[in-house]
Amino acid sequence: MNPLVNKQIHLAARPGGEPRVEHFRLVETPVPRPADGQVLVRHHYLSLDPYMRGRMNEGASYAPPQPLNEVMIGGTVGEVVDSCSARFEVGDTVLGMGGWQQYQVVDVSRSGSLQKVSGSQVPLSAYLGVLGMPGVTAWYGLLQVIAPKSGETLVVSAASGAVGSVVGQLAKIHGCRAVGIAGGPQKCRLVVDDYGFDACIDHKRFQDVDSLSAAIAQACPDGVDAVFENVGGIILDAVMQRCNAFARIALCGMIACYNGEPSPIRAPWLILVKRLQVEGFVISEHMEVWPEALRELGMLVGSGTLKYRETVAQGIERAPEAFIGLLKGANLGKQLVRLI
Repeated sequence: MNPLVNKQIHLAARPGGEPRVEHFRLVETPVPRPADGQVLVRHHYLSLDPYMRGRMNEGASYAPPQPLNEVMIGGTVGEVVDSCSARFEVGDTVLGMGGWQQYQVVDVSRSGSLQKVSGSQVPLSAYLGVLGMPGVTAWYGLLQVIAPKSGETLVVSAASGAVGSVVGQLAKIHGCRAVGIAGGPQKCRLVVDDYGFDACIDHKRFQDVDSLSAAIAQACPDGVDAVFENVGGIILDAVMQRCNAFARIALCGMIACYNGEPSPIRAPWLILVKRLQVEGFVISEHMEVWPEALRELGMLVGSGTLKYRETVAQGIERAPEAFIGLLKGANLGKQLVRLI
């Protein structure tokens, strides 16, 4: 009889607004043994990301909703501890979508279900952040959607986060002026001092669109040529006022309305008047770019050119609390849960 216990976090109820701890449930189940063609993975780190909030809703979206009373979806990195597959050996370190749990049996006959990664050059946790979905999201949104030109001004919301911090650093590498928007003086210092942005605006100092727009104008004296939007709400309204003609807006996230808050665009006519190019994207629909993106990001991280930060909660039991904190901006950089 297998003595191992697998702790999981299930979605117990759908939040009507902000998620609370009681919307989640800790469940303990026996750890199963893998069958032929399967491996057992012990997860070392779990990724927490804002998109998970949207999946908790029941309404239609770009991905199916998270089922109730099942393991919460999420990216993981860990180690194969039992294998019934010739493709994976015990001790292999792997990246997958193991969810909010300590162990997972994976059918590795399914293409893309598990990917081998190496922790010899970078920490395993980096494959959930700068060398994972957030990093590739930043790379694609900036280089493929925005296509920046040297000398342009780029504004990035949630600039201290796992995606925004990479966007700004890549923009600087491509010769742009990078202006971040973040919440609080600590985050703004991090954006400028560690990530090398030219300026960062603390949106918490401004309670309305016009005052925030004035601050953007001061930080962007030549106007705004490109926007990488992670937040929406008044931040998008304010930056649209300062966009130059033919500015490009990459819509990556709209966290300001993830809890059901109304978030109408205040001046939609600016899209026409300024001939703005607005494109939303979901990085899982562009898997063809991942190898190129990861090669470039890997070289930049390995050389120390691309910097990143992590906030790590300890233990699967802390996942709900850490996730709620992420949605409120309590983290610096990538939010992870350490499971070992």
